[in-house]
Formats: sequence, C-alpha cells, structure tokens
Amino acid sequence: MNIRKASERGQVNLGWLQSQHTFSFGHYYDERYMGQGPLRVINQDVVQPGGGFSEHGHANMEIISYVLKGKLAHKDSEGNESVIRPGDVQKMTAGTGIRHSEFNHSKTGVVEFLQIWVVPNQMNVAPGYVQQHFAQLLAPAEAPTLIFSADGSGDSLPVYQDIKVLAGKLADDSPWQYAGNANRIGWLQVVEGRALINGENVSAGDGVAFAAGETVDVSQTTGLHVLYFDLPAK
Repeated sequence: MNIRKASERGQVNLGWLQSQHTFSFGHYYDERYMGQGPLRVINQDVVQPGGGFSEHGHANMEIISYVLKGKLAHKDSEGNESVIRPGDVQKMTAGTGIRHSEFNHSKTGVVEFLQIWVVPNQMNVAPGYVQQHFAQLLAPAEAPTLIFSADGSGDSLPVYQDIKVLAGKLADDSPWQYAGNANRIGWLQVVEGRALINGENVSAGDGVAFAAGETVDVSQTTGLHVLYFDLPAK
C-alpha cells in the first residue's frame, strides 16, 4: 500500500480554475505517478462562476465527471447537453472522437468536481454519453455504491474496461472492507473526511494505491467520502 498525500499533488491555478492532479497531467509530470493500471487521471477541479473548459476534443478514453459541489454544464458534438449535480454520475466515451465543453452552470457559486480518465480496453468504438442519478451517494451508508462496471451490473453504468468503481459517504465509525484478489490492484481516493486505511491515517485529497492481492480495510471513519477503483493488475 502506498499513500499519495493531497499536499503532494500537482497544482494548477489559473484564476478561474484551481486544479489538483493526482497523476501526471498536462504540464505537471511526475514519473512516479503516471496512473494506476488503466486509471490514468484524477483531477480535482474547482471552477469559478462563469469559468469553464471551452470546446476541445478527445479520442479513445473513458472520461468520468463526479460532481462534489455546485452544477457542471456539459455539451458535446454528439448533441448531448446536461447539467451534472452532486449525486449524478456521468461518463463520456470518446471512442473514435468527440468534442465537448464543460462550464460552471452557476453565476454565483463554484463548481467542484473530479475528472477521471480511464484507458479503455476497446479502441475506436462509437462515441457515447451516459448519466444517472444515484440518490444513495448523497447520504452516509455502511458501504460505497457500485457506480461503474464492465458489464453494467446492478444499477451501475457500463464502462469499456475491466474495472469496478464504487463511491459514497460512509457513516461515522462504520468499518468497510474490500477483499483483495491476486489478479487485481486498487486505488482509493479520499474525497472528504478522514479514516484509517489498513491502519494508516488518511484525509481529504489523499489517494491510496493497493498492490495485487491487498485487502482494503477502512476503519475509524469521520465524515468519509471515497471513490474506490478495482482494476486489472495487467
């Protein structure tokens, strides 16, 4: 297990945008942190009122937006337009190519969200867009909710990669375990709060990498909100 402390992330401040990069991205480069398996990007972005990312293109990437605060407006070249709020889960399949823009939908408050990129296991598929509201993400529970999976099992959304993504807020002092598998690695991103992870203190913004076979043991939770990525080891 390796802890990536929040304070060590790459920092970007453009005035309208404050961004913290867990992995190498754009002008920020750290050869130690190039991703975890197919998980390539976790950026925590805070966008000021009126700010946003003008239209730009992507290809062959699964791009997830997970809103923590405020409202994020999305528009793309496939004709999709939406507003993403806390509790909503959104994924854009770039595939053969797609152009999109993202802006703060509010004129008064900031929008804060995680932008997550996953390298797909199928190239040059048709571009696509999915969005779904998970009410269980808004209130503390005993365990995170499955929001993405390769086969879209349960209420989860499908993703072009052999991964599972779980998210949610854990009730205070609510222990949670995720069993290790010799063929799987993991990444746990702490969104809010604090806890012990396998006996080590973690807090908001920290990320934890798990080697193949390692079990995730979460305890002594206080205001904890996490995303956990179950990833192929190879």
